[in-house]
Amino acid sequence: MFSTRPTLQGTFGMVSSTHWLASTAAMAILEDGGNAFDAAVAAGFTLQVVQPHLNGPAGEVPVLFAPAGGRPLVLCGQGGAPAGATIEHFTGLGLDMVPGTGPLAAAVPGAFDAWLLLLRDHGTKRLSEVLERAIGYAEHGHPALDGVGRAVESVRGLFEKEWPSSAELYLADGRSPAPGALLRNRALAATWRRVLAETERRGLTREAQIDAARRVWSHGFVAEALADFAARPTMDTSGERHQGVLTADDLASFEAGYEEPVSYDWNGWTVCKPGLWSQGPVFLQQLALLPETLTHSTPEYGDADFLHRLIEGTKLAMADREAWYGAGTEVAPAELLAPGYTEQRRALITERASAELRPGRPGGRVPKLGAHVRRRTPVDPATDAGSGEPTIAENGAPRGDTCHLDVVDRWGNLVSATPSGGWLQSNPVVPGLGFPLGTRLQMALLTPGLPNSLAPGRRPRTTLSPSLALRDGQPVLAFGTPGGDNQDQWSLHFFLAVVLRDRQRGGLDLQGAIDAPNWRTESFPSSFYPRAMNPASVVVESRVGESTIAELRRRGHLVKVSGPWSQGQLCAVARDPETGVLSAGADPRYRQAYAVGR
Repeated sequence: MFSTRPTLQGTFGMVSSTHWLASTAAMAILEDGGNAFDAAVAAGFTLQVVQPHLNGPAGEVPVLFAPAGGRPLVLCGQGGAPAGATIEHFTGLGLDMVPGTGPLAAAVPGAFDAWLLLLRDHGTKRLSEVLERAIGYAEHGHPALDGVGRAVESVRGLFEKEWPSSAELYLADGRSPAPGALLRNRALAATWRRVLAETERRGLTREAQIDAARRVWSHGFVAEALADFAARPTMDTSGERHQGVLTADDLASFEAGYEEPVSYDWNGWTVCKPGLWSQGPVFLQQLALLPETLTHSTPEYGDADFLHRLIEGTKLAMADREAWYGAGTEVAPAELLAPGYTEQRRALITERASAELRPGRPGGRVPKLGAHVRRRTPVDPATDAGSGEPTIAENGAPRGDTCHLDVVDRWGNLVSATPSGGWLQSNPVVPGLGFPLGTRLQMALLTPGLPNSLAPGRRPRTTLSPSLALRDGQPVLAFGTPGGDNQDQWSLHFFLAVVLRDRQRGGLDLQGAIDAPNWRTESFPSSFYPRAMNPASVVVESRVGESTIAELRRRGHLVKVSGPWSQGQLCAVARDPETGVLSAGADPRYRQAYAVGR
């Protein structure tokens, strides 16, 4: 079996994330006596500095975690739509979709409050300790990734003509950040230092100081600056300047909170995901649609029949996502995972590839679909760079991508988180703060009466989808990936590559499963502006093999062959409950992703 890197193993702690500096920041916290929650928060804030084109302080984050000896929980760091975000307001501006950029697309930021709530309730470190490395990288600089420069170049004209505060930060001397050049964000460092200065009063407990910092964000100078900026007319992807509707009251009303995960039992494993406000249950529906006797066939990671079943199951699960997922849904996850419903859906899978969008009828309900489904705007599925939540859309409109991190510590705490939003190309940098607002409202629809329709206070449905898996009731595996609509496709193939293969000595072969040839389909409406769909499409890595590709085509799949290492951006950590051995892996496709541990 070939793998690009070893699966790391140890007994002290393991971290995997989409940037090596975030992984090492988390590991430093573990080495200093912190637990997995402290480490995850340190990594999360570091990612906001070193991957500003993929996430930011005003973005969002779902966190899925299992405390040692406790049950898995979801921490929702996804803010809702502002009170003024009504369908009537948007359509009154002549819009039929929420713009992909600009303050009009801003949901209430959720990441900052979520990270601090996790730290308060489950961590051990003070806020200053987990922020130390992020502040240092912001103030003193870090080597810029080539993706940062590409993102800035894609919006150079917008920065120079319309977004001067962004140009000041990211076009110093008229040049975008070169790969490896030292990139500083002193305004962001100053923002975090001011938060600490306003909350680290003598005698304040760790927990009280964290709560005070949350209030500074939601009620203090940060909220004031964000609300002031949102009210400024700003050029967005509609080609017009629009004011946002986010207000200080919206910011003051938001608090992150805990929820029970949705779970599904399969072959001795229990997989946990966030609820129907996320994409997460798609993964569980895909599992439910597989035959219980499923095994890997030759070649090692699946032949054409194996891949065909996975692809067709993905189409059915994604069709249900389009009709039934969203914070306004009337369907319970249990209905979509019920054996009878699953059997009806599984019967639709034949030997031929489907080109239709076929949502089910849970409880006899008629599927609810928006007008964009009928438009079926085509795209080229062979476009690989930044797929899912692409850094640059095919039409040149800027969008963002996503980060991921997983941590396990020697006590058995497991954390999986997928930070996103607040990208440097989503909105102008807010003067004095050093970061922009997000654009998560672009996920919501302007058609009334749908589960994902825009409504004040309602969370827009997100593709962010961290994963946690238990074996025989014991938390074992935390994993996830960037990639928008692709997240629960790439993650599914990884998970099956792990659990359907023999365990390596001392643990699961995470790196071998990450390195397995992967694929994606776009035979369903995209979650992102302009919501394109490519019926019967599938993109496969060339390593899948010529015979498998030929058989998929014979079955009716419109196959595009991408580069040998192009489909996936996975991170994963694991813990063997019997031995205490920890393991980790990271995707070589995502060149800055690294695992560390001992």
